[in-house]
Amino acid sequence: MGKKSRVKTQKSGSAATTVASPKEMMNLISELLQKCSSPAPSSGKEWEEYIQIRGLVEKIRKKQKGLTTVFEGSREDSFPDLMSWAQENGASCDGFTVTNFGTEGYGLRATRDIKAEELFLWVPRKMLMTVESAQNSILGPIYSQDRILQAMGNVTLALHLLCERADPASFWLPYIRSLPQEYDTPLYYQQEDVQLLLCTQAVQDVLNQYKNTARQYAYFYKLVQITTGYNLEDDRCECVALQDYKENEQVYIFYGTRSNAEFVIHNGFFFQDNAHDRVKIKLGVSKSERLYAMKAEVLARAGIPASCVFALHCNDPPISAQLLAFLRVFCMTEEELKDYLLGERAINKIFTLGNSEFPVSWENEIKLWTFLETRAALLLKTYKTTSEEDRSILEKPDLSLHTRLAVQLRLAEKQILENASASGRAKRLQFQEKLNEGAPLPQFEESDIALLENNDPDAKLPVILHKLEEVEEGQGMEEEEPLLNGGKGDYGMGTEPNGEAVLEKTQKTLGDSVLIQNGSLDQKGPQEPENPSANRTEEQPIDTSA
Repeated sequence: MGKKSRVKTQKSGSAATTVASPKEMMNLISELLQKCSSPAPSSGKEWEEYIQIRGLVEKIRKKQKGLTTVFEGSREDSFPDLMSWAQENGASCDGFTVTNFGTEGYGLRATRDIKAEELFLWVPRKMLMTVESAQNSILGPIYSQDRILQAMGNVTLALHLLCERADPASFWLPYIRSLPQEYDTPLYYQQEDVQLLLCTQAVQDVLNQYKNTARQYAYFYKLVQITTGYNLEDDRCECVALQDYKENEQVYIFYGTRSNAEFVIHNGFFFQDNAHDRVKIKLGVSKSERLYAMKAEVLARAGIPASCVFALHCNDPPISAQLLAFLRVFCMTEEELKDYLLGERAINKIFTLGNSEFPVSWENEIKLWTFLETRAALLLKTYKTTSEEDRSILEKPDLSLHTRLAVQLRLAEKQILENASASGRAKRLQFQEKLNEGAPLPQFEESDIALLENNDPDAKLPVILHKLEEVEEGQGMEEEEPLLNGGKGDYGMGTEPNGEAVLEKTQKTLGDSVLIQNGSLDQKGPQEPENPSANRTEEQPIDTSA
């Protein structure tokens, strides 16, 4: 098995003097994240951007020098331990051996004749590093709260591997020790080597890969540097200040990305400047509509249930990439659905659903933003007071704490809905103008696939979400196809015998826009998942080949 004495973490001694302060590191990380989240540079400026990003990365690498977990000995020295570990845990170890094949690197060499279709290699499930094993590891609490980890299994596995690599008692240590210590992909090239790729067809993908990887690193660095952690080496809980505090100033702790509703419900206070505040909204495609199967299939390919809970956010844009994708599919015509299911490059086009740069059509954008505008306005009407009345109440000096909290929360929700409605109106007008002008739709190219993550540095959302919380079937939107194909009409609120909110058609004319609305305010949603139990297993085992 793994030898604990052969694992070292460079932390003390002279190396420690190169480590930057937490505040200095956070400033560098924030600068890197901002740079990597900025819009794509203009043509001809890509190399300049790469140099700037690489410069920040190198600064961070120097500051972190001495913090790396290193293994003594060569990679080849670990192969006997790997094979012993594999045999002890039920993997096949006969008929082959690990051999160095020169320029091709390490691989398996047959030690006997192996016939076609013969089963000669197997690895038990317990030996695989999967998203499920990551959820059951030290990474579990972070995974349960972060939507990007939940959406990107490859990133989850990478962090899982790093966590296990740093644990001298890890079950997977014999496997981890056998992995390469360096790689030959352009991500690991020196700057002068990357420069040799200029003018090749590959260079844009190489630069994009470096930028995307740096952005992910910066995002997850900020995620895991929460203020409080447990130091296994010193056996103590530690708390690090993320800002300067003067004498007599109150010191605050970060509770996580909670909404004000969660703060009021679980913590008993209201956070006035909460950048993570949101209102939950339950949406779904009705099974009774003619295009349900097609819409459900497109949503499934994007990793989004046909019925689930989303959130409207307090910042701009008020909707996430996942909600944008859902609304685009919900508002698609039959021809648009066919294009995303059967059309040219249909599989890759699924990845554009959550990216604002690649509309389905101008008409589709008008429909979805019209929905958002009117849906938020309808929800505002469910409150018994206006925002102005709530502000007047809060000016009273003799309010009890509980009354103040309740009114503050009520007002914050209204402000989010007002912002969402105003944003929807602005977008609707913007895309109506595009349609009137006959503006061409942006064309998606396969080389754009690396750019499809949301570029909003405040949102930091992936395109595809695999872990949205599902709601009961039959709850949510309903619509009639003639309206989605350009008919004029409106949907108003109604209720079924069980009290569930549904949509009813009215005769209101909306010009060239289609109004689709449904609604109930719900108190649970996946946009910022904080419930550790609200997750599902995603099987993406790490490749265990040598």
